[in-house]
Amino acid sequence: MTRPPAPGTHGRTLVASDLDRTLIYSAPALELTMPDASAPRLLCVETYEHKPLSFMTEEAARLLAALADEALFVPATTRTPEQYLRVHPPGPPPRYAVCANGGHLLVDGESDPEWREHVAGRLTECAPLDQVRAHMLEAARPEWLLKERVADGLFAYLVVERSLLPGTWVKELAEWAGDHGWSVSLQGRKVYAVPHPLTKSAAVAEVARRTGTGRTLAAGDSLLDADLLQYADAAWRPGHGELADSGWAAPHLRALADRGVLAGERILHEMTAALTEEAATPPHSVVSGPGPAPAVSAPPPVAPSPAPRPAR
Repeated sequence: MTRPPAPGTHGRTLVASDLDRTLIYSAPALELTMPDASAPRLLCVETYEHKPLSFMTEEAARLLAALADEALFVPATTRTPEQYLRVHPPGPPPRYAVCANGGHLLVDGESDPEWREHVAGRLTECAPLDQVRAHMLEAARPEWLLKERVADGLFAYLVVERSLLPGTWVKELAEWAGDHGWSVSLQGRKVYAVPHPLTKSAAVAEVARRTGTGRTLAAGDSLLDADLLQYADAAWRPGHGELADSGWAAPHLRALADRGVLAGERILHEMTAALTEEAATPPHSVVSGPGPAPAVSAPPPVAPSPAPRPAR
């Protein structure tokens, strides 16, 4: 996958961010706790089946559009490419996007075949998807299992009735999955099982290698974002989500108190400030450690280590 850096990107800052519950929010996740008269104006950035689905504040939209002019913005999501392409953030479509938790690297909206081939080779290192999927379904119970899905033949997830989910179920699944080379993450009503080699940080590192970018800033809220946040030179997490609930921390991480859609706005404010205030600061060296904190009710560690930093 050797190629020269893309024109106009060498030395620029790369900003990689999770989308759902980090930058964009469904109506139930907005957490608009202020009086109605004080609520921020919202911009719809995604529709599904002819209905508005995901939102940002108008201020967050303005900040993201300006940030994308100054840095290389790379969405990094667990969504499939089809689900990602429903999202229309402000500004021009990003040149690069990480989908399916690193299973796809989109270049100008198309899945990169070289990256898909690389991922396929890495997935032979862990238990096959069919085995993991079968175990999840066998362990699930009909009274709380709502849906079961496979994402692009790469990983599986269950949609559950969270209030009925037994307290030890995720922990037991994570223990089994870890022994088979897979990670488990509980996000809202979804329980994900993802193979260890499938990481956002690996795909973002490939974008950095191809484009010759300098510093990397990152944001995310879930266990599946932990490797990306560890990889980055500076990182942010909101006051809600799996990482906040588990108290996950790192020396270069800013743990925000803000929750809901206002957390997305705060993240973009701080990233914008970092672009100017920290431009002259050399990247930190990623220190090997015990790995990211576990998901709620899951044994440590259940997520893979971050990708190695590319040569700058």
